[in-house]
Amino acid sequence: MNSSPNKAAETNGRPAKASTTVDLRMARQMLPLIRSIVSDIVGTKRHLSVLSQEQERLDKQRRQLEWKDRNRRYSIGDEVVQVEKNYSSAIKELESLGLKLVDPDAGEVEIPTRINGRQAAFSWKLGEDGVAFWHYDEEEARRPIPSDWQSGSPLRLRGNP
Repeated sequence: MNSSPNKAAETNGRPAKASTTVDLRMARQMLPLIRSIVSDIVGTKRHLSVLSQEQERLDKQRRQLEWKDRNRRYSIGDEVVQVEKNYSSAIKELESLGLKLVDPDAGEVEIPTRINGRQAAFSWKLGEDGVAFWHYDEEEARRPIPSDWQSGSPLRLRGNP
């Protein structure tokens, strides 16, 4: 039984984590850390793809392999396990910041915020110089951030009270 009726509880009995929202100034300050984590995710995902292709090739040729390649075939499984752990760890690190990985191949991340009182997200992709796009939660299309938005203040679209 939950002793605090005002808090939602997860199945393990701990209070549910409050939804994180970040203002534009904070999103831009977080970008170096986000960039580093997302770079790790994208690089690790690519590495997993290369290892998978190598493992598939070695498995197909397993009866004709020389000792060096046979040894590699046996050791590649251990390497895959370690790289998958690194990938999972990077994903968890991103999620611990309250961020959502939208596309692990392109390195696209959503940074939760509120705009005009509605749930929204700033959108950033690996390779972009800064946080320059946003969208409401129910939308997929990325909108450019208007130049007149003041970082740190409640965000409102032009023409909205």
